[in-house]
Parts: sequence; structure tokens; C-alpha cells
Amino acid sequence: MRLLNRYLAREILMGTGLVLSALLFLFSFFDLIHELNDLGKGSYQVWQMFVFVTLAIPGHAYELFPIAALIGTLYGLSTLAAHSEITVMRTSGMSRNRLTGALMRVGLLFVLAAFLLGELVMPVSEEAAQQWRLKALNNFVATQFRSGIWVKDKGSFINVREMLPDNSLHDLRIYDFDEEHRLRRISTARKAIYLQDHQWMLTDVERTLFSDQGVRVQHDASADWNSVITPQVMSTLLVEPEQMSVRNLLTYIRHLRENSQQTVRFEIAEWSKLLYPFSILVMMLLALPFALQRPRSGVVGMRIMIGIGLGLGFYLTSRFFSYLGQLNDWSPVVSTTAPSLLFLLIALLLGRWAERYG
Repeated sequence: MRLLNRYLAREILMGTGLVLSALLFLFSFFDLIHELNDLGKGSYQVWQMFVFVTLAIPGHAYELFPIAALIGTLYGLSTLAAHSEITVMRTSGMSRNRLTGALMRVGLLFVLAAFLLGELVMPVSEEAAQQWRLKALNNFVATQFRSGIWVKDKGSFINVREMLPDNSLHDLRIYDFDEEHRLRRISTARKAIYLQDHQWMLTDVERTLFSDQGVRVQHDASADWNSVITPQVMSTLLVEPEQMSVRNLLTYIRHLRENSQQTVRFEIAEWSKLLYPFSILVMMLLALPFALQRPRSGVVGMRIMIGIGLGLGFYLTSRFFSYLGQLNDWSPVVSTTAPSLLFLLIALLLGRWAERYG
């Protein structure tokens, strides 16, 4: 039986790896086409574009893993069924439960790989990709720390603690240096509102001026500020909650609660990062009923198309429940588990149907 399990695992691993590679190539090609619009802007050249597309691959791999597992398992099992190998396995003593157990053991390896990818690789690669692209397009450097976003804009260093959905910046600090790298001015503002063409209006401004004569403090109710920073740039700098690690999400959720701010979106992202890898098991269970059907000519291609439809349906359903949870302030557990439970129910119903009529 171990030999059959290893053979089955090898077919599924090969099928999933092949499908995932094809999907990554396709999505990377789409990214490449999209980036061609910005080619030549700033110092953005072809080789930098390829680096950005490469750094975006882990994020795509994490999102596509359940779909790839579904299609890859469908392909592997359908190929075995077309050659009557599934029939031979079952007549050799591999019951439906044992077949399911063999699939779940392979699925647990996929779950572990997806979790490590989403927790350790994707957050780092996504941030590096955005920083790389931003530096090439705008010729300035930005880094995200616990103290907020730090941006180097020519002779200034800018610290933004928080950006709200209305694109306003809160708790802003600007450190201006002269050509000899001496600190000349520190400006703090409670809020910055974007006007147009890189123009901002600062409110509740305090400027500390350093000169050879001493230090002077100046207060203004408002002031104009010209900067390379725009709301589009800030939205690029800020990593999406779904791309953050669980540890960083927990830290940020605690920060938002301490400041009496909404945490629903980040809680949904947190639960999604914890539960999303386990959706791979559900996707593989969806593939099992098709393997129990009698083989027919041309059935492999049809089953792969069904797998693509089911995979896209799961992806869209997950996004739909996530948005509904944010709009209606649902429990994050409900928003994240509902799609998997729905498709698990579909898998169980299809399994009973295949067992009865297959």
C-alpha cells in the first residue's frame, strides 16, 4: 500500500507543480505587459522590470496554490483513471477512505509549503518588489518601520506615521538637510491633505529652524508643501494586509485598537492568512469525486476545465465574502471560513454522488 501511496503522491506533486508553473508563467507575462506602460519612466529599464516581475512571483504562487492543487490533482487523478490505474488501485484494496487519506497527506505538505510561503517569503518579496519599482520610477528611497513610512526625497527625509483611506497623512515629520548634509529644519504637522500636482496642505505645523545664530521655533496653522510623494505612491508603499505576515498583522491590529480605529479588514486578513492554506485540502477533496467515475475518452480535458471553473469560483467567493465581511462588520471567522465550508459541502455532495452513480 505504501508503494501505491507514493505513486499517487508523485502523480499529484508532478501535476500540481506543472499547473502552478504554467499559472505563474501566465501571471508573470500579464505583469510584464502591464509594466511596459511605465518602461522608460525615471530610470525604469527592461532589466529592472524583469526583477520586479520576478519578485512578484511568490505572491502569485501563494494566491494560486489552492487553484493549482485542485487542477493538478484533477489532472493526476484523471490521468490515472483514464489508464484504469485508479480501478486497479481500488481492486487492490485501496478503499475510498484510503484514497482520501493518501490525498490528504499530500495536501498537508502543500498546506505547510503555502503557510511558509505566505508567512516568510511573500511579505518580504512583495515589499522588496514595491520598493524596487518605486525607486526606479521616482528615484527616491522609502522604507517601512514600526515608526511608519520613511521616504528620502532629494535632501529631505520624511516620516509618515499613518495614512487614512481618504489619502490624508497623519503625524508627519520632515527633516531637511543642506548640501553639506547638515540638519537645517525639522517640520512636524498633524495632518497633510493632498491638493494636486504634488502639492499638499499641512495643518498645525511646527518648524524648528537650525542656523549659525541658534535654534528658532515657528508655528503655523497651515502651510503648503511640495513633495514627490502622492497618494498613489503612498498606497504602493503600504503593503496590503493580505500580503503581511501574521505577526505583523497582530502588531498592527493591536496598534489600531489602542488608537480606537477599525480593525475588521486586518482581522479578516489575519484569519485568512491562518486558514487560507487549509483551503488546499478542500480543493483536493473536490477533485476526488471525478477520479471515482468510470474513465471515458476525452474526459481529462473536460475535468481540467471543470477544475478551472471551480478554482475561479472559490477565488471569487473568497473575495466576495471578504468584502461582505468588511462592509457588514461580520465576524472575521465567518468571513474567512464560509467559502471553504461551502466548497467542502460541495465536495462531500459530489463524493456521495460519485460513490452512488460513478
